Amino acid sequence: MSSPANAGGSKLLKLEDWWAVWLGLFVFILGLGPVLFGSETLGWVIKTSAWTDIFKALAPISKAYAKSMSGFTSLFLTYLFLLAITTIGAAAMGSNVKRFMAGFTIIFWLTYGCIILGEYAYIAATPNKRAAFNIPWSMGLGEMGLVFAMLVGLIIGNFFTGLARFLEEAAKPEWFIKTGIVILGAALGIKTIEAAALAGTIIVRGLCAVVEAYLIYWPVVYFVSRKWFKFTPEWSAPLASGISICGVSASIATGAAIRARPVVPIILSAVIIVFVAVELLILPWLAAAFLYTEPMVAGAWMGLAVKSDGGAIASGALTEGLIYSKTLAATGVKYAKDWVLMVTTTTKVFIDIFIGVWAFILAIIWSVYPIDRRLQAGSAVAAGNGRYKVSPMEIWERFPKFIIGFVFTMAFMFLLGLSSPDIVKPAKTGMDQANALRSLFFALCFFSIGLVTNVRKLWAEGMGRIVVVYAVCLFGFILWVGLLISFIFYHGIMPPLAK
Repeated sequence: MSSPANAGGSKLLKLEDWWAVWLGLFVFILGLGPVLFGSETLGWVIKTSAWTDIFKALAPISKAYAKSMSGFTSLFLTYLFLLAITTIGAAAMGSNVKRFMAGFTIIFWLTYGCIILGEYAYIAATPNKRAAFNIPWSMGLGEMGLVFAMLVGLIIGNFFTGLARFLEEAAKPEWFIKTGIVILGAALGIKTIEAAALAGTIIVRGLCAVVEAYLIYWPVVYFVSRKWFKFTPEWSAPLASGISICGVSASIATGAAIRARPVVPIILSAVIIVFVAVELLILPWLAAAFLYTEPMVAGAWMGLAVKSDGGAIASGALTEGLIYSKTLAATGVKYAKDWVLMVTTTTKVFIDIFIGVWAFILAIIWSVYPIDRRLQAGSAVAAGNGRYKVSPMEIWERFPKFIIGFVFTMAFMFLLGLSSPDIVKPAKTGMDQANALRSLFFALCFFSIGLVTNVRKLWAEGMGRIVVVYAVCLFGFILWVGLLISFIFYHGIMPPLAK
């Protein structure tokens, strides 16, 4: 039997959350090349620009590399790099390496094809760029490649099920997005230096908004599922957490905390994934239509409304692209990149941090009060007095580990910039290059979300009543309470203008 230390050590190389940290930190360190080595270590990473001539769409992100490297070479090197680092992580986590590599290769090239399509000038070019492309009109829809990626994933997942099963080994939406979030932390650290007062406001208000959401969402959903739909506590608690807090992660953590049967969070997770896909297809467009004058409100709304890490952060990126394009077309104002995404990410990260605390609180409640005696009696940890013996280590077990990486990269860049202001400019160059890889992880997440969302399987397993509860709660009040909370805390706060 392994010792606790050894068990803990093995988890560092077995858990998806930890591998998000390791990959994110590796990219982060490479991004520090201009600071540590005086060279652009990630300058070869691919950058895709709006195009009418596809041969001009691709180029290395660094102009220094663009002089000696073609865009297709840059793209192939980027593919090899991502394949290598993700395969190492997948192998450590016990995946079938050959199948993962084959699946990742197909997913990468399909996803990148969607990115290229999304940058077609008639789709992506903003009004001020039309003359440069000699085109009379354009839709001005940034980030459409992400939408195309998810739609292609949905088509494969629901109509080409054999291919979907083959690709499942490499379709890791949560891993991809969590890795991207760790990388994003560094970019946000630089932005915090550039506009410290605004960043501080976002962080404080994000924390307040999350607390408000927990106190309102969870008890209402629990009440609705118990009182109106007659679900047992075993179903109602994970359902309330999944709908109101953070989707799959929260429902799994809550199910474990109250000792629910394993089938409960599994079924709930399937429902949540479907609704995340629906929200991704609807909410960013609603935000762009009605909230383009309040971009920070829109960003917070995505963080509070979309119930998965991947879905929320992806929706924040899409919302920012849509709103920025519309604002530029309507007013000529160009905002600095990633500030709407920063609001979404900050809100979602605070939610994730609180998952472990909330699961621990529920474990204590289910221990002290006989809410479900059947579960208590059958639990391996039930004590003689009918109560659980709850370990404080459960908070750590439930805690989303990738947040450690996000906080570290953000704090490191912030403190480094404060102590040495002269390194901010080269650090920003390096982090922009790392951020290009972050964008690719986000796109891979979009495709993977679509791929694993099998709508037909959901209905075949008879989950209609759960779907109804989810739909009633989500569209009945969660979206609108989240919008109200976002408006209260972020109304009138605007992103900085682009320099």
